Amino acid sequence: MPNFEEDGGLLHHGVSRALGIEIIDGEWPTGTGRTLEEIQSRFGVSRTVAREVSRQLEGMGLVQTRRRLGLVAQGIDSWSVLDTNLIDWRLHSTDREAQIYSLTQLRLAVEPAAAESAARFASIHTRARLLPLAAEMRRTGEAGLLEEFMEFDIEFHRLLLESCGNELFAALANVVAVVLRGRTELGLMPAQPKPEAISGHEAVAQAVFSGDPDAARLAMQAVLEEGRIAVSDALPHQRPPA
Repeated sequence: MPNFEEDGGLLHHGVSRALGIEIIDGEWPTGTGRTLEEIQSRFGVSRTVAREVSRQLEGMGLVQTRRRLGLVAQGIDSWSVLDTNLIDWRLHSTDREAQIYSLTQLRLAVEPAAAESAARFASIHTRARLLPLAAEMRRTGEAGLLEEFMEFDIEFHRLLLESCGNELFAALANVVAVVLRGRTELGLMPAQPKPEAISGHEAVAQAVFSGDPDAARLAMQAVLEEGRIAVSDALPHQRPPA
């Protein structure tokens, strides 16, 4: 067992992640408790770090602190399911497939509407930024530069969500970023983006730039559906990492 205090970057975040995934996977059963002393001993951390772990997990709804029981694991109904750390942990757990399904449904409900609204309300500056972003996605995608493609993809979707005029949609930009990074890092996307994905983003950008709400909504639906199929095709061949 590594000593998590040897690296300041691991400290409570590393311990929280390990324990969080155990709760998600059911290895730490709902309703059972663990004390700060147990966490200190297991991970070789100080009581201060163990308290930070407690605060982080409790803030995410994964545990409740109870007298004499310590940290008590909570069921999914209590989790802060839009917390980006929790989303990332679920993507790296045995709950991966269910999490991807839920996030895909969320994106299908939100992003076509965001694209439609952006076509109506986005500023000229924002509309103009989408076209070169789509062009960069084509360049990096056709070159097989998956990491660079992913970053342009994230910026493209962030720009749409943040410019659609709905603050609740805008608040989901970081969630979508975690999803896009996670599916790339976990090998759930093709080694080279499909032409349909690239042309779909170009269609969204052109529709928003032209102020065509219906075309923007339909193009975004097509983009998300293509992504859903790509991930679905990859999932049967994947297992969550140990």
